[in-house]
Order: sequence, then structure tokens, then C-alpha cells
Amino acid sequence: MQVPTKLYPKNCLLTVMDRYSATVRNMEQMVMIPSLLRDVPLKGQGQQAQEGAPDLYKYFTMLKAIRVDVDHGLLPRQEWWSKVAGGRAHESDHEAAETEDEEERVLGKLDLEAQFHLHFSSLHHILTNLTLKAEEVTRKYQEIMGQAM
Repeated sequence: MQVPTKLYPKNCLLTVMDRYSATVRNMEQMVMIPSLLRDVPLKGQGQQAQEGAPDLYKYFTMLKAIRVDVDHGLLPRQEWWSKVAGGRAHESDHEAAETEDEEERVLGKLDLEAQFHLHFSSLHHILTNLTLKAEEVTRKYQEIMGQAM
């Protein structure tokens, strides 16, 4: 299924975000029985499955959760921590504060423009890789369904 995208420059972050959202929506529409993805490793052409690597079902749920954030914005920081920690936010607060202090010291040494380019390029790279993962999950699901019929 082809989803029309808005007209932004090719390497624009908005283009990458739109492409990611469209690819994950397509994945959600194609994958009618997500439980078939359990225990199926994600491996590329000619690659071996890595030991302990997440299965396609974990990728499927992760990609959907990230799409919600991309489409609707971030949760407030405390809400996000409680969601990620699963109620263990109080234990993680001290560790998170230490990590934040260290990040601030490192980032404080960089100027704002350098920080922006670092995070921008990282986000661009991550979203591009996640888009490829969503395409792979969709392709693998189609292979599974083709074999089941």
C-alpha cells in the first residue's frame, strides 16, 4: 500500500518522520495476526539471527509505540519515566539524575549548533533504520502468511 507523503525536501526530518509513520501504518494494516510474529527472528538477507535478539513481535509493538510518539509528540517526562520503568520510577530517579548531569556536562561543552546537528543527524539515522525495520516486519509477515496458505 502506498501512502501519499507531503512534499518536503528529501532529507528533511519531516519527510523521514512522515515516511516512518506511513510505513508503520502500512505494517499495522498488513499484519492482521501479530501473534504469528512471535519467536520469528528479524534477520536480513544472508545474515544469521543473533542470539537474544528481539523477535518480530517485539519489533512490531516497539515500532507502533514509537509511531504514536512521532505522530502525537512526547509524553511529559515523569509520565514517560513511569511508563518505561513500569512503576519503578522512584528507584530510577537517582540514576536518571546522574545520567542527566553527565549528559549536561558533555553537551555543555558543545555549542548549541553542534548539539542540534548531533541530535538531528542521530534522529534522522534512527528513524531511517526504524523505517527499514518496519518494512522488514511487513515483508516477513507476508512471507509467513504466504507459507501458511
